[in-house]
Amino acid sequence: MKFAAPLCFLLLLAACKMVTEPAPGSPGRSGRVFELRTYTASPGKLDALNARFRDHTTALFKKHGMEVVGFWEPLDKEAGAGEKLIYMLAHPSRAAAEVSWKAFHDDPEWVKVKADSEKSGPLTTKIESVFLAGTDYSPLK
Repeated sequence: MKFAAPLCFLLLLAACKMVTEPAPGSPGRSGRVFELRTYTASPGKLDALNARFRDHTTALFKKHGMEVVGFWEPLDKEAGAGEKLIYMLAHPSRAAAEVSWKAFHDDPEWVKVKADSEKSGPLTTKIESVFLAGTDYSPLK
């Protein structure tokens, strides 16, 4: 079958799209979404990571349409105290988040800030991102 490979590829693309995009009408498809991000700092670099957010990154988030909800650090060692920074952003939609992140990463100011802050090595070893949509009974949507 000459068309088997292209057909398999198209089916795989369709399956990936189903997994990565919210279903039509589901929370987060077109309404406000929240992004919960967890950064694991490189050893000894949590203070530098916090300084970068405090002094530069939060202003760049605002410049690119991302609303900062808050920043937190775990209190318990087993949850990452002293090595993790957790924050939440709000976006008008999932699509808006993608546009904002692209503009942020392409911003020459961010490129410079990141390079300057990582002259002695990366500030993080791991970054996790989870998109969330408020439930119908959530006071924050």
